[in-house]
Amino acid sequence: MVVVALLAFLAIFARPIEVFGLTVQPFSLAPHPPGELLYFNHPGEGFTGDYQPPSMKAPMGVDGDGRDIFSRLLYGGRYSLSIGFIVVGLTAGIGLLYGAVSGYYGGWVDEIMMRIVDVIYAFPGLILSLIIVSMLGRGYTQLIIAFSLFGWAGYGRLVRGEVLKVKENEYVMAAKALGARDRSVVLRHIAPNTMAPLLVVASLRIGTVVIGVAALGFLGLGMPPGSAEWGTMLDGARNSLIRLDTGPKWWATVFPGTAIFLFVMSMNMIGDGINDALDAQQTGVGKGGDE
Repeated sequence: MVVVALLAFLAIFARPIEVFGLTVQPFSLAPHPPGELLYFNHPGEGFTGDYQPPSMKAPMGVDGDGRDIFSRLLYGGRYSLSIGFIVVGLTAGIGLLYGAVSGYYGGWVDEIMMRIVDVIYAFPGLILSLIIVSMLGRGYTQLIIAFSLFGWAGYGRLVRGEVLKVKENEYVMAAKALGARDRSVVLRHIAPNTMAPLLVVASLRIGTVVIGVAALGFLGLGMPPGSAEWGTMLDGARNSLIRLDTGPKWWATVFPGTAIFLFVMSMNMIGDGINDALDAQQTGVGKGGDE
């Protein structure tokens, strides 16, 4: 949680944020704008238009276009982290409602809705996202759409299984007996009691989405060229690994790759911790209950 909070803090305060012309965040931890050409805007400081190793003036080095990697890394966290959280929020919400309706009504409604999920599962998720981005084009909104359009299927199936168990509980039967409408029963009594496994899966999926966005960026199908998104930075630096004239420029790929690793690993550990905590509450471990 500390690592995720630190990365989020650095991304938010990397550069000032303006909303409709109003500056809502005036601080700037990044020493340079993400697209600034150091050799052009800072002549006489030793910058060139090619790769330069880490130094006091550029602690993570300079990329092949003469831009500060440290500044780009901080700013690029806004893309990678926000896409991960937004996509998971959208897909988890859709999947929660979809699975709750499917499991609650059952019968032919459940059969049709689950067959739709089966069709979605017939295609690898990353391939579906790649196809959607190829159709819509590169961009921030396009990536969110690509990972959200079909990403809810897993949540839907998970919630549906939980609803099949929850809807047989006494409080659900009591709500029905008191004349509660189906919508009220689903939203007030069933859906909230399926949140525990949903939270675990959602926390793990954030890292998966960030890796997926980085993968599309590395393939050249993520953000527009030159963007500071971490996967796009790796794509722009791939040729630096095979340069024979001056040797590989390790810093151009190590730092963006490390940022992806740290965030995804941290989110996976958070998800594992949430799972352990919820499992302990359900089994009574640590509270004197039987295992």
